[in-house]
Order: sequence, then C-alpha cells, then structure tokens
Amino acid sequence: MKTGNSLIVLVSVVASAVAAEADWPYWRGPTRDGRVAGFRAPAAWPATLQREWRTVVGLGDATPALADGRLVAFGREGEKEVISCLKPEDGRVLWRHEYPAVAVTGPAEKYPGPRSSPAVAHGRVITLGVGGVLAAVEVASGREVWRHEALTKGVTRFFTSVSPLIVDDCAIVHLGGKDAGVLFAVEIATGQVRWQWAGEGPAYASPAVGTLGGVRQVILQTESTLTGIAVADGRRLWQVPTAPRSGYWNSATPVVDGSVVYYSGQGTGTRAVQIERGGDGLQAREIWHNPDVGTVYNTPVLRDGFLFGLSPRGQFFCLEAATGATRWLVNERVSNFGAIVDAGAVLVALPEKTGLVFFRPTAEKFDEVARHRVSDTPVYAHPVIAGDAIFIRDRDSVARWRLSAGEAGERK
Repeated sequence: MKTGNSLIVLVSVVASAVAAEADWPYWRGPTRDGRVAGFRAPAAWPATLQREWRTVVGLGDATPALADGRLVAFGREGEKEVISCLKPEDGRVLWRHEYPAVAVTGPAEKYPGPRSSPAVAHGRVITLGVGGVLAAVEVASGREVWRHEALTKGVTRFFTSVSPLIVDDCAIVHLGGKDAGVLFAVEIATGQVRWQWAGEGPAYASPAVGTLGGVRQVILQTESTLTGIAVADGRRLWQVPTAPRSGYWNSATPVVDGSVVYYSGQGTGTRAVQIERGGDGLQAREIWHNPDVGTVYNTPVLRDGFLFGLSPRGQFFCLEAATGATRWLVNERVSNFGAIVDAGAVLVALPEKTGLVFFRPTAEKFDEVARHRVSDTPVYAHPVIAGDAIFIRDRDSVARWRLSAGEAGERK
C-alpha cells in the first residue's frame, strides 16, 4: 500500500511538472523571454498540420494565456470586451466575462479588439483593454474580483497595447497618452495601487523584469526612453534615450540577459547596454550597436548567444549577442510583424501572413525545416505551444493545431 501511494504521488508530481512546462501564462511565455519547454518535435515533419478545433472569441490581437488547465482569450464583441475561458482539449467555452469598452477611432479603427495579452497568476486573470480598463477575474469561475476603469486619462495614438507584467503579487502596467504616462504596480488580490511612477508616455512594447546591477527592476520601453524602475518602490534607476525615427514606434520588448539589455525598434538597428553601478546609482553603458539590422514590430529571441528576429523589411536575421555582428540575413521578405518562440529543437516563427515557420537555431545559416499555413486572416499574436499542440489566435478566433493526426472541428 505504501508503494502504491508513493507511485501515485510520483505520477502526480510528474503530471504537474509536465503541465507547468506547457503553460504560457502571460506575454512572451512562462519565463517572459519567448521560450517554452516540453515541445515535441516530430521525427518526420508532416506535410500539413491538423486543426483539431476552432472557437470564435471576438476581434483582437492579444496572445491567449494557457495556465491552470485553462486557455484564456481576450477579444471584442460589439461594444464590449470579452474574456473567454476555454477548455484546451476541445475548445469548449467554460465561462465568459464582459464589460463595456471604448470605441477605437483614428488610424487604429480597423483593429478595435484588445492588443494586450491576458496574464494568469495567483488564481486570477488580469486583462488590460484598448481604453486602459484593467480588470481581474477568477480563473476558476470568471467572477470579477476588481476593475479599474481609468487609472489615467488618455491613450496612445494606436490605443493601449502594453501587456500586464506580473511581478510577485502585483500586475505592472504602463498607461496614459503622449508625453504623459504612469507606471502602476497594482496588487492582484485587492486591486490597490502599491506604487506608481510618472514619466514619459507609454509605447507599444511590454515591459520586462530582471536583476541588473544588483537591483531587481522593471525594464520599461516608453515612447522616448528605455528606463529601469525599481520593483520595490517605483524609483527610476537609469534611462537611455530611444526616440524612434519617423515611421517607427517603440514596439519591441527589451531582451534581458543578466545585467545586459538588448533593444531595438527605433529604426536605428539594434543595441546592447550593460547596467552597472556608477556614481550614486546605476548607469547604462553601451556595449555595441549594429546600425544595419534591427526590428520594428518583433521582439528577438536570445538563444545560445545569438539573437534571432525579423527585420523592418521582414527578413529573418541572426546577430551575435556578444558583439552585435550580423551572422545571417535572409533575402526573403515575410513580414515585419511577427513572433518568434524558442521551442528547443527549433525556433517557431509566426509572421503576420506567412503562417508557422519552423527553423533550426543555428548561427551558420537560416535552416528552415517546415512551413504551414494556419490562418486565413493576418495573425499578430504569439503561437502558444504546448507539447505537440499549437494554439493560434487570428482575427476573431482561437484554433488548436497539432503536428500529428487528429479530427478537425469548429465552435462558435
């Protein structure tokens, strides 16, 4: 009997570990760096992928969150923003929560749905709507716990796009409009603001978190600077000017590796800075600058000492992280909108209109192994990878695709 109980416990622990590996609980995945564990590459790549189900969840571009055995999508239906909780195995809707949303006008009018990806933490789903509505609902039931209609006034030209950053027991969001933004740390349990920092207006890039120069901090890309903000109390620790060229918008999340931050998206290539102690505090020292290769609407992935990304002309590239040297830049132009995920054996890219592109993480050349169409509409969300299943969020729906055979289905 004792042996049987031990076996049950062991199986439960292993099952929990596998489930945790497959989670994608917030922007850029479980470790906020575009990496996911547990992907099972096929021995032989199939000629096509099998769609197992598709569920309509409303208009939007927000990457779904996969956590606690639930898949959470964020969309818009008419004049309301809708949080939908799906069963990952079959796409069945477990619950929905909705609230009134502002109208999207101006140059973003064709994209009325939310861009900010939901985050799942501490039994809550945290969402940030196009007009800056910050809400928390229970993962298990969809019951609203708290909601802030307007922590600040105004929105950016293309409306709110920053995804909530979960740090300990707080959700950190950057709100406001041009030249006037506020970074808030909001307690997930209560909705109370723990601290706030007022500074430049928000950009379209989501923040990162790390310990740099011995201080744990939020690395924030604003409309005009790259800035370090102390997690403990919201103090500004350092900043670097990052004003974008005309036609560019700060839309790439900073890539953090130890005390080094890689950033791009301003139309001036890619840069790396070292955050170190100097004078009475911290300072950013530039390590290298590659003026020729950068991004615009893509965040590179750091893998084995190399940065893999999509250039402003929609070309896949590889840079040396230590020096910034260009290792390769492909001639084919796919899209400058796109996501790249490190799935271990391969990197998985999802450019706006190309479909899934699987390629090996090598600095020698662009080594593509497979390409599959997964949507009839442009895709701006990350692919969410769990084992051999891949969840794709297109203009109005979420679909589950599999690298092995299965039955296709659809839900509305």
